[in-house]
Amino acid sequence: MDAKVLWLVRHGETVRSRDHLLAGWADIPLTPRGEEEALALAPFLTGHHFDTVTSSDLQRAVTTARLAWGEVRTDARLREVSFGDLEGHPWETLPEEHRQGLYRFSGFAFPGGERDDELEARVHAFLEELPPGRHLVFSHGGIVRLLAREVGVDAFPPTGSVTVIDWTAKRLLLRHPPEPAPRPVEGPESSVESHRVTSEG
Repeated sequence: MDAKVLWLVRHGETVRSRDHLLAGWADIPLTPRGEEEALALAPFLTGHHFDTVTSSDLQRAVTTARLAWGEVRTDARLREVSFGDLEGHPWETLPEEHRQGLYRFSGFAFPGGERDDELEARVHAFLEELPPGRHLVFSHGGIVRLLAREVGVDAFPPTGSVTVIDWTAKRLLLRHPPEPAPRPVEGPESSVESHRVTSEG
């Protein structure tokens, strides 16, 4: 296989994703429902071959990986966006400039946290090291959205879901479970409610 195909898994539910609090780099566990979501992925992934299997080093991603697949190597470059001083804050209390940065998912710079170009640099550095083939990646909503946007769609995933993209051809192949068609990156702005989950981590 000459193509580089990414199977991107967003971790299961956490207290912060459930309650719409900024998670970022906070190392928080899955809820019981999050563990169920991870276990529910196992039948979908079983039988597929992957050339590499990697997880963010944060426990919500690692636990999801172990329940859905098995033991995996970890890489800190797959962590969620660092929200810095804003981590743990409710989405509703975010200053408008930071809300707008998350709506666009560009041009953001969180106090004590990351800028969008820093996030892109670390994720791209990880991807550049992957050989051609099929790669299973357990990560976070912001990482999945970043990469989906780069293949032309704005597809922020629910917890416990899989987004498959052909990174070489820059196109979306599959989402599990299926969802309504994602909006094009160049389309109109979505509502506040539809993007509130960008804070979940």
